[in-house]
Amino acid sequence: MFSSGDKKVDIEESLKNWFSGARRVVIAGIGNPFRRDDFVGVEIVRNLQKRVSRSVYLIEGETVPESYIDPITKFNPTHILLIDAGLLNLNPGSSRLVNPSELAKYVAISTHLLPLRIFCDYLAETTDAKISLLVVQPEDTSFGEGLTPKLRETATSLTNLLLKVLP
Repeated sequence: MFSSGDKKVDIEESLKNWFSGARRVVIAGIGNPFRRDDFVGVEIVRNLQKRVSRSVYLIEGETVPESYIDPITKFNPTHILLIDAGLLNLNPGSSRLVNPSELAKYVAISTHLLPLRIFCDYLAETTDAKISLLVVQPEDTSFGEGLTPKLRETATSLTNLLLKVLP
């Protein structure tokens, strides 16, 4: 169980419902490798490598996910999940599935060249995919490499959860 805001929510159930009907999925990990826990999204994508079906396209977007717009649109996904660290005002490692229209409610860590809301709006215009963000509360985003132990544990848990719910 992961905290998902004001109340405890089963993130597995949220993801299972969100992936309902998914046929072709893009998962893009976003984050800066030199800002500790900000890299959690990319770490999850790396953990998924060689463990998902051909109907899942994995992207290590780091700080420039917009450079993958062309491959994403050519893949013709039904679902696009972006995974990123964000300030949810929750305990470190807590996660929330967020609709792109809700992004203004959360404080981004701002390590991306293009704001995620603009990226999501563009993807919505160029694909027919369902788009959502899996946002993870970081513990430490100071300069440095490697996730904190808490976020490494979260990355492993979320990887295993995604493996259960992906098509």
